[in-house]
Amino acid sequence: MSQEKQVFHPNREFAETARIKNMCEFENLTRFAQEDYEGFWGKFAEEKIEWSQPFTNVLDESNAPFVKWFENGKLNVSTQCVDRHLVDKKNKAAIIFEGDRGDSEIITYLQLSQNVNKFANLLKNQFNVKKGDRVVIYMPMIPEAAYAMLACARLGAIHSIVFGGFSAEALKDRVEDAEAKVVITADGAFRKSKPYMLKPVVDTALKDVTIVEKVLVVERNHEEIEWVAGRDYSYNELIKNENAHCEAEEMDSEDPLFLLYTSGSTGKPKGVQHNSAGYILWAQMTMEWVFDVKEDDTYWCTADIGWITGHTYIVYGPLAMGATTVMFEGVPTYPDAGRPWAMVEKHRINQFYTAPTAIRVLHKMGEDEPGKYDISSLKVLGTVGEPIDPPAWKWYYESVGNSKCAIVDTYWQTETGGHMISPVPGATPIKPACATFALPGIMAEILDDDGKKAAVGEKGKLCITRPWPSQIRNVWGDEDRYVSSYFGDATKDGKPVYFSGDGAVYDEDGYITITGRMDDVINVSGHRMGTAEVEAAIKKHDNVAEVAVVGKPHDLKGEGIFAYVVLKSEDTMAEEMEMAKEINGVIKVEIGNIALCDNIVFVDGLPKTRSGKVMRRILRAIAKGEEITQDTSTLEDPSVVGKIEEIVNSCIL
Repeated sequence: MSQEKQVFHPNREFAETARIKNMCEFENLTRFAQEDYEGFWGKFAEEKIEWSQPFTNVLDESNAPFVKWFENGKLNVSTQCVDRHLVDKKNKAAIIFEGDRGDSEIITYLQLSQNVNKFANLLKNQFNVKKGDRVVIYMPMIPEAAYAMLACARLGAIHSIVFGGFSAEALKDRVEDAEAKVVITADGAFRKSKPYMLKPVVDTALKDVTIVEKVLVVERNHEEIEWVAGRDYSYNELIKNENAHCEAEEMDSEDPLFLLYTSGSTGKPKGVQHNSAGYILWAQMTMEWVFDVKEDDTYWCTADIGWITGHTYIVYGPLAMGATTVMFEGVPTYPDAGRPWAMVEKHRINQFYTAPTAIRVLHKMGEDEPGKYDISSLKVLGTVGEPIDPPAWKWYYESVGNSKCAIVDTYWQTETGGHMISPVPGATPIKPACATFALPGIMAEILDDDGKKAAVGEKGKLCITRPWPSQIRNVWGDEDRYVSSYFGDATKDGKPVYFSGDGAVYDEDGYITITGRMDDVINVSGHRMGTAEVEAAIKKHDNVAEVAVVGKPHDLKGEGIFAYVVLKSEDTMAEEMEMAKEINGVIKVEIGNIALCDNIVFVDGLPKTRSGKVMRRILRAIAKGEEITQDTSTLEDPSVVGKIEEIVNSCIL
């Protein structure tokens, strides 16, 4: 039997003490949600959230897709994550920090409370940050990043984290769209024991920006930086003067908690808005269900806080449930590919959550490394960002999990706030590289073009047919884009439903396998890059006339970026090679290293319909070396396809 067809049942010893112990319990929860949807969510909201004022209504769909959850409820997310744990967990480790150079720190819940309160007072007293203000956080993976998030939540300010690998131009776009009042950053951080700088990027981004009043700088690596008088302030100095008590702002259930910009199928990034109560409820519930984290467990997610995974599964989810969460600075393969397993041994980590890209790299660079360490503490292994391929799954299961740890292959998005489809480790029989079933309360369905449930083996649109508490509430400042981006491409019973943009397929047991993006978005190392955003960057090169970008399978990254470029002038091969370097240089400036093209080919023209639409399906097939099955006779110039194939074959394949 091939491994892809095998089914791996939960470890019986683990299942006995799991939160969801078997498929019977799983199905009972699913049935509860199906039969009494509002009762299901209302029950968990009452149990899990510490309300300062109870909610009076579970769900208002009267203005769908602009829904409201837990109406009239009052809470504060920082209270949910910090204050309520001080009663019985004040001396428990909240955050274990592991620095790039081997430095480490344990922060208890009491210390976390003190640091968050001081940070909130600093922002309130010295920067006049108040409820509703936007604060952009451009930070490395250090504890102060978590303090900053929770301090904003405490004040009712809306934080927007920008990944520290994004360029000055990308940072500027997000600062301006959010109309941020304050930027929080660091002088720099460390990667592979060498300093890299963040503050100079902020300086460049804010050169012509007038809306930002203050920049707060955490001095992490103490490299020389420029200080702008009247704008830039040292966190290390100001924090000394602040009191460790700051009253938490009472927030409405539907008050915004944060914005997180995601790349879409149009050039401008979308400010995904998540609100308070529904988001924090699902973050906590999925921590408990999907990772089965218990009171004495230590949990590690390797993501960066610049992505939604870092928001939900490094900071908010673990802290909401009172867990111990690990924050890691650096790369998992430095100083060698044994680093993650050394950390698992050192901290007796129980749940490990990472991306298939990282698993592939760790497998390639250190196939035998897990066996050199005592990693027997591991109970649950997770994957995120893209479907995991069977060979990586096999190594992860056998060499890291010792053939007994459940692998939870989680499917979700920035817009969903938390897991949508995933195995539950004590209950779900697992099929490698398969997302399995929607979690209880999540009404996920694969629909065909007519809005009917797809047949077994038939690829369809993965949709969520009912609102859920942690769903995106809006695209910041653009309600029309919110509706058109997520509710305009799929229907059920004639009504718009949330379309994920992903294709999926059912097998004969009802298991769901994700087949990949159906829109113009490329999944690079688990992070979505819109083709339009990359194309817009490439077009800024003076000699680019036209460009089309597609995804191509990549052994480590899952998908790489493949660009077809039409130049304004005819150049020699040597000049084209130099041009390719220049184009990637433009991308680095406009977006950042994460969007660099793996392949750039120069062509005379692009395959277009007579109305001018670029046929990316044809370009994808060529990039993958696949046979072209589309009818090309209706193209404006059918001969261009053969010419492109010839160029690609000579350059790439």
